[in-house]
This record gives sequence, C-alpha cells and structure tokens, in this order.
Amino acid sequence: MNNSGFDVIVFGATSFVGQILARYLYQRHGADGELNWALAGRSQSKLESVRQSLGADAGGLPLVVADAQDEAALRQMCTQTRVIISTVGPYALYGSALVGVCAATGTDYVDLTGEVQWIRRMIDSHESAAGETGARIVHCCGFDSIPSDMGVYFHQQKAMEKFGEPATQIRMQVARIKGGASGGTVASMMNIAKEVAGDPALRKQLANPYLLVPDGRATVRQPAVKSPQRDPDSDRWLAPFVMATVNTRIVHRSNALAGYPYGVDFRYDEAMSVGKGMKGRLRATTFTGGLGAFMVGAAIPPTRWFMETFVLPKPGEGPSPQEQERGLYDLRFYGTTAGGHKLVTKVTGDRDPGYGSTAKMLGEAGVCLAQDIPRADLAGGMWTPATAFGVTLIDRLTQHAGMSFEVIE
Repeated sequence: MNNSGFDVIVFGATSFVGQILARYLYQRHGADGELNWALAGRSQSKLESVRQSLGADAGGLPLVVADAQDEAALRQMCTQTRVIISTVGPYALYGSALVGVCAATGTDYVDLTGEVQWIRRMIDSHESAAGETGARIVHCCGFDSIPSDMGVYFHQQKAMEKFGEPATQIRMQVARIKGGASGGTVASMMNIAKEVAGDPALRKQLANPYLLVPDGRATVRQPAVKSPQRDPDSDRWLAPFVMATVNTRIVHRSNALAGYPYGVDFRYDEAMSVGKGMKGRLRATTFTGGLGAFMVGAAIPPTRWFMETFVLPKPGEGPSPQEQERGLYDLRFYGTTAGGHKLVTKVTGDRDPGYGSTAKMLGEAGVCLAQDIPRADLAGGMWTPATAFGVTLIDRLTQHAGMSFEVIE
C-alpha cells in the first residue's frame, strides 16, 4: 500500500478542466485546510500561473512537475499521494502510463474519460495488479458517467425501498441540457474516430453494450435509440444521445461488479427528449441527421482534418466562466419492475455539464476516495462510480456540487 504525504494530487492542473477543478478544490478546501493537496503537470511555469490565478492565499499550494510519458516522474508523483485525479486526455493518447503506475504503486486514481475502448484496455492490462497492490481505479467520474451511473444506482435504491424489487428496465431521457463542448472532449471523440478507421474490429467492440462487463455475459438484447422515435410513456420524440455509448457500458459494468442486483436481464438505454408533436419529430430528425453527419465526417481523414482545423474548438478551449454558470442538465429515469411497478426519478446539475459540473463531480469523487472510503471497505481493482462510492458520493454531490437526486413519481 502507498504511504503518502498528500491526500490528492490534481494531474493535468493546467488543462481546461484541470484549471476549473483547481479553482473548485481551492474554493472548497483552501490551500492549507484539512485537505492536503497539490497541483501537478509537465510545466513548472504554467503550474505557477494556475496557482497564482487562484488567489493570494494559494501561494503555499505545492506543485509537482511530471510528464504523462515519463514513468519515473509519474512513479515519484504517485508515491507522494493517496489519490491522483487525472484530467490529461485524450486518455488513449496520454493516460495509459499513469494508470499502469497507479496500479503498480497502490495509488488510488480517478479520471473523467469517456473512452470506453481505452477503459477496456486498462482493465485487461492492470486489473490484476491493482487487485494485488490495493489501488482503487475509478474511470468516468465526470458527466460521463456519474449522473447516469449514480442516477441508476439511486433509482434502484428507491425501487427497492418502495416495491421490494429493482427495475428490470430503465430508460434515461435527457429532458434539458445546456452547455458547450471543449477542445479536450472533441479531441477524445476525434481520436476514437481515428482508432476505428484504423481498426475495423474496434467498431464491433464499441457497439457491444457489454464491452466492460467482467464475464462478457450478454444475457439480453439491449435497446438503443439510434433514430428518431416517439416514447409511448411521455409522448415525446427521442433522438440519440451522444454519451449513451459510454454511460450504458458503465451502468452494465456496475450491475455486474455488484453481483447483478438489477438482475442479469436488466435493460438500459439513453436518449435525448426533444419535444412533442410535429415540432418534436422535426427536432429529433434534424438532431439525428446532424449527429450522423458529424460521425461520418470524423471517420474520413480529409473531413476530419478540416473539422479539427477550422470548425471545432482546440484543446485548451471551451465555454467561458459565464457560459459554464448558465449551463445545466436535467436527466429523467423511467423504470419498471418485474411486478409492473413504475418509478420516475431525476438527476440535475447546476452548471455546464462537461466543465463546471464535471470539475465538481471529479473533485468530490477524488476527495471521497481519499477521505471517506477506507481500504477495508473497497479492495483494489477497476471500479465504477456506483460500485466505488455508492450513497457516500451522492451525499457529497448534493451537499457541495450543485446536483440533486430526486423521486418524481
């Protein structure tokens, strides 16, 4: 086990999300409060400027210099802390060495990746080492996939309380969402498109809803909203949700890791809810077409180059602080149990989902792992947000991170 000085090190503190995260942790914990934390990245001068931007009292915040490709520096960094919070993406390009070092040194780790093909590789490469050293590694601690994974977990807890049985099917619908894309997210999506173009087998792998399930047990055909469709329950039109291919995989992994409390035949899908009647239908058709065009464009090298060069935000770019403040999301979970009982729950967040809210979720997840989850309660391994944190993180998110988890009906 790792004996360390810091509770948390933020690795990638100079990145777009890293800076928002550093500000959040500073506002929550100060530079010399109960949380002993540090900023890390590859450039001393950039780290100093991030620290300076936090305020005059942040001068004592320690800085650690390490490059994502320098294993010796990463190892030295890991021996100094209990938890690494990594914002260095695309993770498939820059994140693999750090996960390997954390697994080898017994250092806990959280990130905000949504790159399921990379997560599968990390599980295959490092799960057994993490189990031996006691490193608890938790991917997807941002907008992918905390609202979905913890939302399903919350829904199932309430279903058990009310009906004594879990929902065998849950359909998540995005009722409202407002926020901009950052260059880092776009870079991750473009990298996945490049990987798929170079490896046709990967396309089939990414299409598998059970990709991250330990035993690969595909028990039932999973629903998926891939084209405009009308939802019979809400009478609203649905369109594909771009994060569904990440979130559904994490939810199924949570179910499997926990020993299938939702049932082996649990069904789960996600979609955008875009309105009723002809207007809703038109929106769903337009949205689906736009998403399809983006994915096709990203798969073709010349179009991809044009989009990256002239159209999409660059890494380091993203929504302004004002846009982050104005952002929000409202997710609805429609569940039905085997006995026919219905339950609707919702998860909301008070900031731009990908940045303002993601930084808060990621920060709370990292601190939760450092302060609230003893090694005796959670063994080393590759966990999901729901299986690592449970209700402990829900309490933190509702008290500090501007999120709500509620039963509607």
